[in-house]
Amino acid sequence: MDIRNLKHFLALADNLHFGRASAACHISLSALSRNIRQLEDELGVELFNRDNRTVVLTGEGQKFQQYAREAISEWNLIRNALTGAPDQLHGEVSLYCSVTAVYSLLFDLLNRVRHEYPGIEIKLHTGDPEQAVARVIAGEEDISIAAHPRSLPRGLAFKPVIVSPLVFIAPAERSDLEVPIVAPATPEQWAQTPMILSERGIARNRIDAWFRKMEVSPRIYAQVAGNEAIVSMVSLGLGIGVVPQIVLDNSPVADRIRILDVQPALEPYDVGLFALKKNLKNPLVNAFWSLVEAD
Repeated sequence: MDIRNLKHFLALADNLHFGRASAACHISLSALSRNIRQLEDELGVELFNRDNRTVVLTGEGQKFQQYAREAISEWNLIRNALTGAPDQLHGEVSLYCSVTAVYSLLFDLLNRVRHEYPGIEIKLHTGDPEQAVARVIAGEEDISIAAHPRSLPRGLAFKPVIVSPLVFIAPAERSDLEVPIVAPATPEQWAQTPMILSERGIARNRIDAWFRKMEVSPRIYAQVAGNEAIVSMVSLGLGIGVVPQIVLDNSPVADRIRILDVQPALEPYDVGLFALKKNLKNPLVNAFWSLVEAD
């Protein structure tokens, strides 16, 4: 069977850009365009609306996207079931995580995968960790790395990897009288302190609850998507931020940051792998998943 056209379709559906999709598939723009057109001719529908500037999935394309993911997954399942040898697994596992997780958690794990299962190809996507669980539930990724939410959605499996404190950070040196370099001592001082916080997600929920318990309405200087951006803005002296310590440990500006001794401390991050329970029956996904047990 030749499932390359399905993979090419998914690359374009994920990137919504012919140039990036063709580069991901290692084929020319003309070959990618020809393969997509061939699929559309066979199906009798348009899978994408495209013009000189944009590429967007049609309603039919969104339905076909789900089919393509399932078809490739089933193909990998049957091919590996027929070989019958776990060390001869072949196929692709999609993985989503933050840039920080790539540096701090993935290096050793990917080396282990390459050594023990050389036939498994990792398709890595990076982005906001707050999207990690949703992408797995939606079937966009096989596995993601993120912090455990307060409640785990039904049908989702979690395997812990590391616990990281959630810390308050300030600039190492004072450049603005409004931004302290030690922890505010009173609720009144906290209310006057400019804060740089996540737009949403686990960290934002925990810091909002922390402020409510103190009966403080925080002075929010900026709301940011991505912990790395919070560290950068704090290093510039723009405010106090809240990030998982694992982010700070891997930041290029860590020497321009200090961790504040704030009590009560925030609940730490329990970081690990997420996958749909049903997908753990896939030998490719399960092989990657099982390697974490050696940590």
